[in-house]
Amino acid sequence: MKSLLILLTALFTLAPLYGDGSAVEYTVGDAPYQGYYTSPADNAPLVLLLHDWDGLTDYEIKRAEMLADLGYAVFAADLFGKGVRPTKVVDKRQHTGELYQDREKMRRLVRAALETAENQGADTTRTVVMGYCFGGAAVLEFARAGADMKGFVTFHGGLGTPEGQTYANAKGQFLVFHGSADTAIPLEDFADLARQLESHDLSHELVTYGGAPHAFTVYGSDRYHAEADERSWARFTRFLEETLGRE
Repeated sequence: MKSLLILLTALFTLAPLYGDGSAVEYTVGDAPYQGYYTSPADNAPLVLLLHDWDGLTDYEIKRAEMLADLGYAVFAADLFGKGVRPTKVVDKRQHTGELYQDREKMRRLVRAALETAENQGADTTRTVVMGYCFGGAAVLEFARAGADMKGFVTFHGGLGTPEGQTYANAKGQFLVFHGSADTAIPLEDFADLARQLESHDLSHELVTYGGAPHAFTVYGSDRYHAEADERSWARFTRFLEETLGRE
């Protein structure tokens, strides 16, 4: 359990210096956005990473570099807009709430991030979309839109399906990590998602960790759960090898 803790500690300590990636500016409509792209090689398979409700921060960048070290290109998307990195709960709720109320815009933002990654040289024919918390909800939104990805992965993400939506057009494989002690996302949503994926004959694996609260992977927070973090990361990296392979 200590190995991932040590790695994350080193990454956060070296935040300004670590990695070979770079900020990437792009536009959606007329609005500016700023993501982060890193890749170990040309045409590497892609992980499209969707951020938590505080926007694209050092946390996502460090996870991106961890994945690049494993052989994957990673584009950490920006779903809020360039420079919009809320720190107060009221602001986080505002920005996520706006997208929850405009699901088509949420989908456009994820599609634009995927196109931006392709423009950077990633192989988008081999892509897994993954996200944390709010980003996990956006992952499932993109899946329900019928995006033709190899896989969809959520870490302690929102699991509910909006009224009027289904997984009828979904493709690819699903991997969902959830904490049994999560008071923000109830286990009822976890079970209901399993039923929906099963009803549409979609390949899926849903994992719940005893004692793990919401946001259990967020290193340095009082909700960090080392065992759940390390076990979910290990399964995630195996999933990437199974669906994407490595360069």
